[in-house]
Amino acid sequence: MERIGLIAGNGQLPFLFARAARARGLEVVAVAHRGETDPALASEVASLTWVRVGQVDSIQKAFRAAGVKQAAMAGGIGRVRALKEARPDLGTVRVISRLRSFRDDALLRAVAADFEERGITIIAPTDFLGEVLCPEGHLAGPRLDATQEKDVALGREVAILLGQADVGQTVVVHNGHVLALEAVEGTDEAIRRGGKLGGAGAVVVKRCKPQQDLRFDLPAAGPRTLEVMREVGAKVLALEVGRTVLLDAPELFRAAESLGISLVGVR
Repeated sequence: MERIGLIAGNGQLPFLFARAARARGLEVVAVAHRGETDPALASEVASLTWVRVGQVDSIQKAFRAAGVKQAAMAGGIGRVRALKEARPDLGTVRVISRLRSFRDDALLRAVAADFEERGITIIAPTDFLGEVLCPEGHLAGPRLDATQEKDVALGREVAILLGQADVGQTVVVHNGHVLALEAVEGTDEAIRRGGKLGGAGAVVVKRCKPQQDLRFDLPAAGPRTLEVMREVGAKVLALEVGRTVLLDAPELFRAAESLGISLVGVR
């Protein structure tokens, strides 16, 4: 059976990828990150090796031992954890020594290039998961009013600038005011901060960075995103069409209807 590698982070995307790969008749060889990846992933893959965040050589060794020639990165790594708990090995030092910038995209591209130099091609997880990408239009919850439409447009404009700086993917807006920009804290905390500043009714916009490499770090949203929005009374979640992963889409749509949160896919 042909094998494919999975570099697993947190969340549900590693599970979705593993199931899709198995459905194509592939054996999934996974490497998981301690403190990030759900241990239940072991039941979805042929083998699971645990590493610390920042151990590039350890991942490559696991794949070479299994004869893996292609691999995908699926799931995030918390930036705060990566800063505080990374355990770099010689492979990571090798990658970092080539970098001129330590921004997310530059680092991930350098990691992918290092894997490819050693015979392991990094592919996009969405090559297997096209059906989980956000469609266009009104998806669930109430229709947007005129003010919310304007807030979505403002959020998209600001998110482009935020992405060009390679800082984050999420912007929180309310009544024409930008309340929060995602940085190292991640999407959930950006939503909480924006909601606390602006009160109920905030609009959350999430989109790819303009220069995004689609092989890694695609924006994603799922039921947990809506639960965080419920905490602070945010009322709209606008996601980029075709480049945002919907995690557990049926439950996401059901939760949006139940919570009265508008879910839309925008170009």
